Amino acid sequence: MLIQFSVKNYRSFKEKATISLVASNYDKETREFDNINYLEKFDLRVLKSAVIYGANASGKSKFIEAIMFMKHFALNSSKDTQKGDEIDVESFKLNTSSENEPSEFEVLFDFNNIIYRYGFEVNRTAVVAEWLYYKPKTKEVELFYRDFQNFDVHPKNFKKGNFAVKEKLIRDNSLLLSLAAQLNDTVATSIIDWFRRFKTISGLNEDGYQGYTVGRTGTPEYKNKILELLKAADLGIQDLQLEILDVEKLPKEMPKDLKEKIIRESKEEDTKYVSDILTSHKKYDSSKKYVSDVNFSFQNDESSGTQKFFALTGPILDTLEKGNTLIVDELDSKLHANLICKIVSLFNSKELNPNGAQLIFNTHDTNLLNTGLFRRDQIWFTEKDKYGESILFSLADFKSDEVRKTEAFEENYIRGKYGAVPFLGLFDNITNNPLGEIVFK
Repeated sequence: MLIQFSVKNYRSFKEKATISLVASNYDKETREFDNINYLEKFDLRVLKSAVIYGANASGKSKFIEAIMFMKHFALNSSKDTQKGDEIDVESFKLNTSSENEPSEFEVLFDFNNIIYRYGFEVNRTAVVAEWLYYKPKTKEVELFYRDFQNFDVHPKNFKKGNFAVKEKLIRDNSLLLSLAAQLNDTVATSIIDWFRRFKTISGLNEDGYQGYTVGRTGTPEYKNKILELLKAADLGIQDLQLEILDVEKLPKEMPKDLKEKIIRESKEEDTKYVSDILTSHKKYDSSKKYVSDVNFSFQNDESSGTQKFFALTGPILDTLEKGNTLIVDELDSKLHANLICKIVSLFNSKELNPNGAQLIFNTHDTNLLNTGLFRRDQIWFTEKDKYGESILFSLADFKSDEVRKTEAFEENYIRGKYGAVPFLGLFDNITNNPLGEIVFK
């Protein structure tokens, strides 16, 4: 369960930006039962969802990219890089004091009833710093701290990491955490396992996770759950059927290398390729009586919104079942506002989300602010100043007399009360000259 994430000097974020899922006391009487996970061991109230608003290019997606970078680097820095390889990190470039400084990332989370705090600083050539603390009970314990290639490691509680340091196995461009996990250190493998469960996906391009959902339809029980979500979304889909590619009838125009690969894998590894998904829809006669079902091609006949929602059902169901965290960039793209509300409602529900799964997403859909689904501490904003620096803040950061729990959040946001909206005054200076060309006054 994500508790907090921070980033500094990465892309458009020059100064430290932190999203906290710790519930505020001010909102304690608002949707407390449904929207809060309570960690009894630590007496900690953690939010089940959060939404991020902001103008175009204000940093909404860049903040999620920071989370994605941290996850990718933690999972792959040790096994996918060689000595001397550059680290694909990008500092804030619009200031001379930051462009050559390292980027910093830190995450605080609960996993298997233990709270971990892990972070690192990196530049293009090396890991500048790295640290790991955990709280198995009430006291936070340091497991290691790294300053370039100087390490201070807890010899008892981080044994494999301590071994890697003594044997000088850690490269300057890779993380100690990643290597310790490869050596099967118990703590390190737990943290890597949490990162693997921590899903970050794009709402603009579902190609990256549609295959996952397609694969899950092979299990009857899981397929039924996907169908339940599709029917609940009022998409008219009654059933799904995978159309398997016939390797004996591959298109003549298919590249020879690809054709040989498909044939080889289908024979040697019994691999099956899905050529399309057939969706079943009801057919009616002139009297509006049901007569039969008709199969549609998912790729050719279904809308882009239907395709996206289908792709999302796999990650959503998986996250809810396992109590993980799902982060979606541009969740509202291609989807109706009412459907977004229903997705959020799945997570903000004690009954439908008994395992405490979390959903974090950014959006331009201001209708959500009027649904009553969110508390003040679940609503976040990104804003960029004239120097190109993004900041992140919550509606709960405002004083209680400035933003009341019962006020019209959508109306006030649109009129700029909370900031994080574009300044469009320049449009007032645009006019048409007699030749029909757009000019500025």
